[in-house]
Amino acid sequence: MLESVKGFGVTFSHMFKKTVTTKYPEKPDPTKPRYHGRHILNRHPDGLEKCIGCELCAWACPADAIYVEGGDNTEDARYSPGERYASVYQINYARCIFCGLCIEACPTRSLTMSNEYELARDNRKDLIFTKEMLLAPLLPGMEQPPHPMRLGDTDKDYYLGALTNPGTSAGAETRS
Repeated sequence: MLESVKGFGVTFSHMFKKTVTTKYPEKPDPTKPRYHGRHILNRHPDGLEKCIGCELCAWACPADAIYVEGGDNTEDARYSPGERYASVYQINYARCIFCGLCIEACPTRSLTMSNEYELARDNRKDLIFTKEMLLAPLLPGMEQPPHPMRLGDTDKDYYLGALTNPGTSAGAETRS
């Protein structure tokens, strides 16, 4: 008999506590700055894609959620500063475990993760995000690729940041 009275005591003590509900769909809570959400394929300041189609992110993915096909840049159709670019880029969010290993494997820092977490869809096919869905939007001053390189004559100007980092000369290597 004493145990049942103790059980009612716990119930009654919780009845008068303040509830901890959030108004999620109307007012979502902000995420923490280091939250791993949806992936983003970044661009250079002139609009060229940072992804060089090396497929290292796909190799690093333990869930096999990333599919990349590399293509070759030409002088008429240049999508990235290097020799190659990702002609096909897909991430299957039905498989992705948001571990971030793909981010660590990317040599050009083209792949990053945002704070966006609302990825639920009604159809499994809609969980496969294509390159167009993952690319960062064009900001003012950026030009839609393909176009010639604007930030230098070689890909080293882009990847070393010689023209975007003040204090370094073109072609100079940075030391850490």
